[in-house]
Amino acid sequence: MPDTGKGLLKDLFTLALLIVVVVIPLRAFVVSPFVVDGESMHPTFENLDYLIVDELAYDFSAPARGDVIVFRYPGDPSIFYIKRIVGLPGETVAISRGIVSITTSAGATFTLTEPYVVAEDATYTKSVTLGPNDYFVMGDNRPNSSDSRVWGPLPRKDIIGRVDLRLLPLSHIGFFPGEARYAAAPAISTTTASL
Repeated sequence: MPDTGKGLLKDLFTLALLIVVVVIPLRAFVVSPFVVDGESMHPTFENLDYLIVDELAYDFSAPARGDVIVFRYPGDPSIFYIKRIVGLPGETVAISRGIVSITTSAGATFTLTEPYVVAEDATYTKSVTLGPNDYFVMGDNRPNSSDSRVWGPLPRKDIIGRVDLRLLPLSHIGFFPGEARYAAAPAISTTTASL
């Protein structure tokens, strides 16, 4: 008759070893859990959605327009925000009555197609030119989002990672949950600035 006590101890030891060798390093250096707090990313993410943030994504490629990221709020690094990247380093972001236009460092101008935004802030007008390490980020629920329109560009050093997985609610579980609401082609119209 096998000794089930020894088998159980062996299984518990193996589980503890896996946690120490695999789970803890993954959690410390690769991915982080994040719980959405608030409505600034509605309808893409809702309050209390449980997300997994890939902390290594930007070690291999630069943050891209449309990526949903988690970052430290520049005004208080102990606070974490979730927003969508709209403007990239060196670009000029112009917002006129809720319509976002981008002028690249090469001088091309285009208007963003943003199907993920349900509520535009049609009263808002602003133009910002980003520095070489700055990003312009906004929430999808524009009238209810504290973002780059309020506190300015986001420095690259404050970005923690990209949202790659939604675990809760179970009815919305999936990889790259912010990507599904982003238009593949970001431009409605393209014009080249004259020199």
